[in-house]
Amino acid sequence: MSDKLLFCVFSYNRGEFLENCVASIENCVPDADIVIFDDDSNEPYTLRALSSLSQRHEVVQPGNQSSHKLGGLYGNMQSALEHARDRDLLCFIQDDMQIVRPLRQEEIADLQTTFENNPKLAFLHPCFLKGINRQRDGATLTYDASLNAFRRRATDQSAGQYFSAILITRPSLLLEKNWHFRASEPANDLQARDYFQTIGHLFAPFAMWLPEVPAYRGKRKTLALRLAEKRRGSGLFPFETLSESEVESLQARSQDVLPVAEDFLVCANPDLEKPWGYYPMQGSRFLKRLNSLELALRNLF
Repeated sequence: MSDKLLFCVFSYNRGEFLENCVASIENCVPDADIVIFDDDSNEPYTLRALSSLSQRHEVVQPGNQSSHKLGGLYGNMQSALEHARDRDLLCFIQDDMQIVRPLRQEEIADLQTTFENNPKLAFLHPCFLKGINRQRDGATLTYDASLNAFRRRATDQSAGQYFSAILITRPSLLLEKNWHFRASEPANDLQARDYFQTIGHLFAPFAMWLPEVPAYRGKRKTLALRLAEKRRGSGLFPFETLSESEVESLQARSQDVLPVAEDFLVCANPDLEKPWGYYPMQGSRFLKRLNSLELALRNLF
């Protein structure tokens, strides 16, 4: 067993984002271990980034695994779980994310204690909340002192109450249940509901998705997705790392104040409209319909 936090970073064809993500872990959690699970990227810049990063961190791809070659996000998450079976604590994040503040060793120890004291708790969420969901989160999240985290009351959402693909967990707890990641977030949420308590959203989160990132769906970009990225000006817009005093303010705030990203984080591009967007086709019914049409046509031919 290792008392270090293990970060498993899931990557595909976004080399600049992957470099930013890994650098943020190195800077904010210097004692952490990092393994990159790349889904067979083929974009030249990403390949160069992976080659460079492999000099100091392990890179795992479907083609270089001895046990199985799953691929896809949830297949790679299963590979990561099995890879980390002897670790005490691991965190799953993706290449379009960033660690936004220093994470002290005492906090990592507190996370381990939280799991030990709550044997039915399998997942904690490390991210700030999205401003676009402020109203919903304000109505459904309540503070749980036993976790130092927020839990969501029952909603009609198909996912997000018991499980998230972005998570902190103890591998042994999942392996005891013979956990296998299923092919969608709703399916994993249903599986988690059978075994565990609702997910906890950290009171003082340390990670966040970057706003306005380019996206892939099924490893391909539709015309609608390309148009959407151009329309929204998608790009790499990292966050400033929170200072020591800003972290203290985050941790010392009232328990009824939700950790909404737009209230605590500063983006490198101050001109981005708030609330920030996280998916290029967000807010465009026409482009969503065009995207669905192209995907349907692909299935026919």
